[in-house]
Amino acid sequence: MSELVIKNLHVSIENKEILKGVDLMIKQGEIHAIMGPNGTGKSTLAYTLMGHPSYTVTGGEIWFKGKNLLELATDERSRLGLFLAFQYPVAIPGVTVANFLRSAVNSRRHVVNPEDKGVPILEFRKMLKEKMELLRMDSAFAGRYLNDGFSGGEKKRAEILQMATLKPEIAILDETDSGLDIDALRIVAEGVNALSGPELGVLVITHYQRLLNYIKPRFVHIMLGGKIVESGGPDLALQLEERGYDWVREKYEEAPA
Repeated sequence: MSELVIKNLHVSIENKEILKGVDLMIKQGEIHAIMGPNGTGKSTLAYTLMGHPSYTVTGGEIWFKGKNLLELATDERSRLGLFLAFQYPVAIPGVTVANFLRSAVNSRRHVVNPEDKGVPILEFRKMLKEKMELLRMDSAFAGRYLNDGFSGGEKKRAEILQMATLKPEIAILDETDSGLDIDALRIVAEGVNALSGPELGVLVITHYQRLLNYIKPRFVHIMLGGKIVESGGPDLALQLEERGYDWVREKYEEAPA
């Protein structure tokens, strides 16, 4: 069973420290949620895990499948089994969803075997059709240009389709609920739930408990001031919904250094 282990992680952006000692472990088959107000470092954690060059790791460790992720490039982390669904997916006019996904699959195959000619078109179409049916997506979606003119919900569904196609072992969902109405949120969440199971670990990053009405985490963590300051079960998210973050701030600020 694969696990992602984060130890005392410190990260800076333009010499400003954002993460100040994050500790977290996520195993395949587990769903974790990180909650916290704006500016606490949630998205910084997501981008750091995938190796975004704008984020400088100044201390700590990130281990996945026995490898030090800090020594690997972003594409190497992806091929190892890590996936990030972006908060704001980028549009790629002129490249269809199907062609983008087939290129991604072929790229992975080529790294494993440089002589690999790529997945045959008919085989890929069959696989993509199965994934889209699983996610209850119209087949016409595959022929559209990636995220070009997509609604917020369609962009997020495209991210989940990428996740289904690439079959990661650990998936990070960075504020997947951002900008979604209730119907789109439910559809995206159902897609995540359809893919969940013993082979997939999920880290859901969100501001609000509403997403967790649909995606049921086993563990909930609260991030404040660049650290995870509180961890618990699903009831912790309900507490935040009822009481907000003030009680956590008071507890954290009053705690001895």
